[in-house]
Amino acid sequence: MTYKNMTAENAEHNEWLKGLDFYRDDLKIHERRLLELAGRSADPEISKGVEHFQNQFLIQRNTMDELRHSIREHAAEFGRNVARSNGHQAERMSMTHEALRDGYRSFEKVINELRHEFSSFLSHDHF
Repeated sequence: MTYKNMTAENAEHNEWLKGLDFYRDDLKIHERRLLELAGRSADPEISKGVEHFQNQFLIQRNTMDELRHSIREHAAEFGRNVARSNGHQAERMSMTHEALRDGYRSFEKVINELRHEFSSFLSHDHF
């Protein structure tokens, strides 16, 4: 593994962690808005929507925590193995990195669809 590849992977770890920080903060805002809506309405349809989004937000928060843990764990292992890496270890680390990249991209797709769905829920029916 070249120095350039190692630097790029480290930068990508940092980018993902910053992205997860953004989504965590954004989710907190959505949760506050959801609580406001839940406190103002007794409509059963709104209650269903509130429950749906509470569940989805919890699922995504858990996914973020797991992904953050996996990224940090991989980055730490990556750092430990850089100095003593041989071809086999570099290939394994690269495969893990690719899997994390796929996981992060999948998470982003799901969270952005959820954000759009929530925004639509708020704008069409309730605010």
